[in-house]
Amino acid sequence: MIKTLCPTNFPDYELIDAGSFQKIERFGNQVLIRPEPQAVWLPELSRKEWHSLADTIFEPDRDEYERGRWILGKNSKESWQIRYPLADKNLVFNLQLTSFKHLGIFPEQAGNWDFIYDCCKKRSSAKVLNLFAYTGGASLAARAGGAEVWHLDSVKKVLNWTKQNMESSGMQDIRWVLEDAFSFVQREKRREKKYDGIILDPPAYGRGPDGERWIMESMIDELMEACADILNPGGFLVLNLYSMGLSALIAENLVQKHFKISPEIGELFVPDRIGIKLPLGIFARFDFLK
Repeated sequence: MIKTLCPTNFPDYELIDAGSFQKIERFGNQVLIRPEPQAVWLPELSRKEWHSLADTIFEPDRDEYERGRWILGKNSKESWQIRYPLADKNLVFNLQLTSFKHLGIFPEQAGNWDFIYDCCKKRSSAKVLNLFAYTGGASLAARAGGAEVWHLDSVKKVLNWTKQNMESSGMQDIRWVLEDAFSFVQREKRREKKYDGIILDPPAYGRGPDGERWIMESMIDELMEACADILNPGGFLVLNLYSMGLSALIAENLVQKHFKISPEIGELFVPDRIGIKLPLGIFARFDFLK
């Protein structure tokens, strides 16, 4: 059965409104307007109301939607912190304005962080691999749950950003891997290395640190096959897919084929102030110990 998953306890984050291919969000004490291709309906609030609320607005380049510049207001911050309460801990995220409209966090993942934390707490010294790991919300959740964590990304700047989040969260000893995810997993398979949990958030396209190409549609099946070979019996997995147009059934098929289990599948979303749901990706996950 397909379900929907959204943050339920995230005081430092709020989707205020969305529409006309944009969204206005609050991160801590900062309110920002950013592009959002999934917001195809008209917003509830007027453009004037949006601009009266916003501290900072992202202006895309004319010829490249994902890149642009931030228009700063008098109360704008270019870097600041927010927190996510996880059990008796706080995950601390150091946010930054980037030229790719991102800030260093995907709040819709909060439900998966809870799931990862619970999976790790029920295991003794779990070994967890986080692929395409970005700034590490999932890595922090696994580490908070007591796991040994291998955090892999192909961008050194992003690894440094994650290290800052780890230290701000009062944690240590996450293992950093600067490598192409596909190549790393294939090598771990040859080495017969095993993990108790695997988390992966593959983009549609990407480049490894040495120019390796990642094309999800043509490579995801082989990657999932290799992940199945390095997951311990009794392990857990979280797969997220963000590309527009992909069905949760694709994620379900990949997991069923390679892990021989029917996963929990669904859509990630965040609700605005009046309850309109903004879809922000699909997921498939399972825990063999559940």
